[in-house]
Amino acid sequence: MIYLDDLEVGTETYFGSCEVDRDEVIEFARRYDPQPFHLSDEAAAKTHFGRLAASGWHSCAMVMGVIARKVVETEQAGLGSPGIDELRWLKPVYPGDTLHVSSKIVEVRPSRSKPEIGSIRSATTVTNQDGVPVLTFTSIVLMRRRPV
Repeated sequence: MIYLDDLEVGTETYFGSCEVDRDEVIEFARRYDPQPFHLSDEAAAKTHFGRLAASGWHSCAMVMGVIARKVVETEQAGLGSPGIDELRWLKPVYPGDTLHVSSKIVEVRPSRSKPEIGSIRSATTVTNQDGVPVLTFTSIVLMRRRPV
């Protein structure tokens, strides 16, 4: 099990990757972000996207899937997240892209009021198959401390 006490500022982690599937892009958009450039090649061609683009929220959901699978696989003592900061969609994400997710720990902080837990802040970067950053954010994760 990986606890808060095992983590250090500067530690970098590669979480993995995922393929962006056209049918999933359209289905997500139909349900959660029904803007024309997420639903139709023709509508997207009339925008700065130039072609069908994934919703930024879908991109975030795909990234969360990559991160969550790695956290479960490596048995981290995570307790969820109170949120994220500085979310930026830098470039469009298109069907056929491969997203790669990595992060760098920028803060490890034991809780002052609850000594059994603490939090980390990580700068997360998502790149496409060409190494171009498409999404960045700072995540905040609550974690258990190593039992005494």
